[in-house]
Amino acid sequence: MITSRIARCLTAAVALVAALAGTASADTFRLGAWKLTGSVEQPSSLANQGLTTVGKELRFAGNGTVPDALRTAGWGHVGDPDSTRGYVFDAYQWTAADPAAKMFYVTTPRGEHYRYVHPLAPGELMNNSYAAVSPDGQWLVSGEWGTMNRLLVLPTPILNRSTPRTGGTLPLAGRITLDRPVRDVQGCDFVNPVTLLCATDDTGTDLFPTTKQLLQIKLSRPLRGRDVTARVTSLGQLPLVSACRGEFETEGNDYDPATGLLRVEVVPPSPCDANTTIYTFRR
Repeated sequence: MITSRIARCLTAAVALVAALAGTASADTFRLGAWKLTGSVEQPSSLANQGLTTVGKELRFAGNGTVPDALRTAGWGHVGDPDSTRGYVFDAYQWTAADPAAKMFYVTTPRGEHYRYVHPLAPGELMNNSYAAVSPDGQWLVSGEWGTMNRLLVLPTPILNRSTPRTGGTLPLAGRITLDRPVRDVQGCDFVNPVTLLCATDDTGTDLFPTTKQLLQIKLSRPLRGRDVTARVTSLGQLPLVSACRGEFETEGNDYDPATGLLRVEVVPPSPCDANTTIYTFRR
């Protein structure tokens, strides 16, 4: 039966992931200075798009977490969220015809919800795969799908005084110009004011030696709402471990400054994709 087959795949996958984590404890699986320390699984319907640390808890985003009101309004796809000071910033993209904007859905520490709509600038693509808030809380970084040589910078809703308090329009503030192109970035998070770590779902090896890289993006200076340049370095290929054969999909990532833990999501091939694997790294 299909159900028993999935169960066998998942059981085997857990064993393989545990073995990989055990290998990492012997300092054999690293991405640059980041050592794999373990992994857990979450149901893909609730966690296959991204995650962020809110206080001491992890908050996940998945295809099944899109509120009905947003889906009905045309915002049918959620990306990798970010959080700071108790605020959560979800990245939404338009799934109806003729997209002209992307949207950031803010949840306040008091549980209030506000929509901040960003009209697409000339030449900007409609994709909205992630939100990454700078450590000072003032700037929000987003990106576009495909092969890109830039990231986009917007003022952080509510926390940046230039934005309205209860939802509204969010303008483009600047761009991060990369020294080399990147492809299919699924999530980014700041680890300090000038360093982003980004997970890609790049299936090619023309840009970097491996597919599905963890990228380090080093800014020339902290964000101040103006254009800035950055240097891109690949730290290597993210873990691709499953009992099922086929194409993996890298999703969001999260860095928790309170614990120093980096987490990256990878969806295994079907039929093992019922659960998403969250890999944990520590410097």
